[in-house]
Amino acid sequence: MIDVTRPELDDAITRAWQASPEGSAAAVYTPDIERVLRGLRANRFEAHYCADAAEARAYLNGKIDGKKVGIGDSETLRKLELHEALAAHNQVHNVLRSPINKGMSFFEYAKGTLLTDVFLCSVNALTEDGILVNMDGTGNRVAAALFGHEKVYYVAGVNKICPDLDHAIWRLRNIAAPRNCLRKHKATPCAKRGDRCYNCASPERICNGLLIEFKKMSNMEMEVVLVGECLGL
Repeated sequence: MIDVTRPELDDAITRAWQASPEGSAAAVYTPDIERVLRGLRANRFEAHYCADAAEARAYLNGKIDGKKVGIGDSETLRKLELHEALAAHNQVHNVLRSPINKGMSFFEYAKGTLLTDVFLCSVNALTEDGILVNMDGTGNRVAAALFGHEKVYYVAGVNKICPDLDHAIWRLRNIAAPRNCLRKHKATPCAKRGDRCYNCASPERICNGLLIEFKKMSNMEMEVVLVGECLGL
């Protein structure tokens, strides 16, 4: 890992992000994957490493069978094409697809995601010592990640890894949130300018609630599937 001060690393990450669709901390420093896996396990998460998206898709498709599966809003999971793979042998509850097909509102269907056997989502950032960090606008994704399932799977590319908690929060506010606002066509300063968080008061702001998981939640299995390529925002 490059040993630089925080402002220098922040600037370098920003330049990498602006230069490439996959720009991130991973373009600036080399995360210690083994340390991340050790940190996750020390924090009671199951942790599994897959070399690429195809391997991760095959791994999860083999682990999840005959279940009611909830899928949170995630560019990472879209890249893995998990909905298509899992729907062949599971009942998939995907808030981005199923409400349109079933004539239900987002709110009605999102509530149902809280009651699935298995829930899959990604993270906005994770630290080298195994802390998971997510920001949410409506709360359905972080709520589903915290309680109510037999098991939760977090799937994350190496671009989500940050040196520490400060950088993880910095990443989700200045990289993940602006890019998600752009993707969702939100009327926010970060989407308009595309450079950083403005801590705005827009009603379309998506960074309303911050979830930091220092340890695995009690009474529920949780597994982090770390993928050795850049995935998602």
